[in-house]
Amino acid sequence: MSNECTRKVYIVDGSRTPQLKSRGKVGPFSAGDLAVAAAKPLLLRNNFPLDALDEVILGCMMPGEREANVGRVVALRLGIPQSVPAWTVQRNCASGMQSVDSAYKNIRNGDADLVLAGGVESMSRAPVLFNHTMVNWLGDMMRSRSIGQKIATILKLRGKHFKPVIALLHGLTDDTVGLNMGETAEIIANKFGITRQQMDEYAMTSHHRLARAHDAGYLDEIEVLYDEKGNFYDHDDGVRADSSVESLAKLRPAFDRKYGKVTAGNSAQITDGASWLLLASEDAVKKYDLPVLASIADTQWAGLDPAVMGMGPVHAMTPIMQRNQLSIDDIDYWEINEAFATQVLGCVQAWQQDDYCQQNLKLDKAMGEIPYEKLNIDGGGVSLGHPVGASGARIILHLCKILQRTDARQGMASLCIGGGQGGAMLIRNESQV
Repeated sequence: MSNECTRKVYIVDGSRTPQLKSRGKVGPFSAGDLAVAAAKPLLLRNNFPLDALDEVILGCMMPGEREANVGRVVALRLGIPQSVPAWTVQRNCASGMQSVDSAYKNIRNGDADLVLAGGVESMSRAPVLFNHTMVNWLGDMMRSRSIGQKIATILKLRGKHFKPVIALLHGLTDDTVGLNMGETAEIIANKFGITRQQMDEYAMTSHHRLARAHDAGYLDEIEVLYDEKGNFYDHDDGVRADSSVESLAKLRPAFDRKYGKVTAGNSAQITDGASWLLLASEDAVKKYDLPVLASIADTQWAGLDPAVMGMGPVHAMTPIMQRNQLSIDDIDYWEINEAFATQVLGCVQAWQQDDYCQQNLKLDKAMGEIPYEKLNIDGGGVSLGHPVGASGARIILHLCKILQRTDARQGMASLCIGGGQGGAMLIRNESQV
């Protein structure tokens, strides 16, 4: 299927919150809070009336109990006119990329000129639910009318009624294959012979790269957060600048306790965060004298076996590479979301193997090797965290920033997606086209 643009689509600007590590308790911000905080500065610094927006699209997996269609809730909280429609998309780990892709296609096809698109997740506030036994008991209690009926219902209450349903654990499990995401990462490690040391070395590098990026001021897309108590948050607080292979080696396997290699230290952190991008047509850029950060050249979605969902990036990136007649050398920088260290390592290895490329990607031979010095150069999910709904928008935004900072021409952003999918987006630096 051809993905040629009928109209060029520009990424005008973007912003995000710091990504805040979940620490075993409810975080200070709801999904709506995070999304509003990230969007306000972005809207204030760009010179157009809010009613010029054609739509607002927000990716989110688990909005709060009072945030049904969180995209619309956020748009109204931002003061965007009621006449501007807003909606929420959900594609697991790529919800934020899906929102950007939806905006891109609507602008490309002439259905919109100016769209605010992004993603958000407050994973620390993932719901903890009553089980069905408790729900039925509550129903019986509500239907009890007399004192005697109420007492009889109360006497039926047992310990099993109080067993909670942890939505986050279920959300990170694929019911079709009966595996959680960590177990799929173990499959990739075994498939490609990736060692525990390789995973830990990759994880350590991710932390070191993020720490250097913070120190060097390379993360200026971050907007400071302030909570109700006056505390402020100005950086991704899961970073460990002193991370070492020795310290990571002390952690026990998290998913396969006996034989596993995937640990909390070489997996993405559970975090809260939001990220936005402002997309515009050429007409909107000229009309409102908007800056241009980058343009979107192509996008692709792919499906694969959920048991190896982490391989999604190579399945999505390959058609883009073929369609645009690109070699690996033609891509200046890569952002592949770090759901797990082994998942990124597996993707890098897969493209180097003739057998994998021929059998799974319909290529004649191996694609080649992605250079590590061009891959996730400022860290990734292992050090930043992976707020599921937000990560897709974050990696696109940061890739745009990298291309501008280095005067590079083009880059690729990609994610694996729980349920067995992959998403990818080719981004171009307009100043280098």
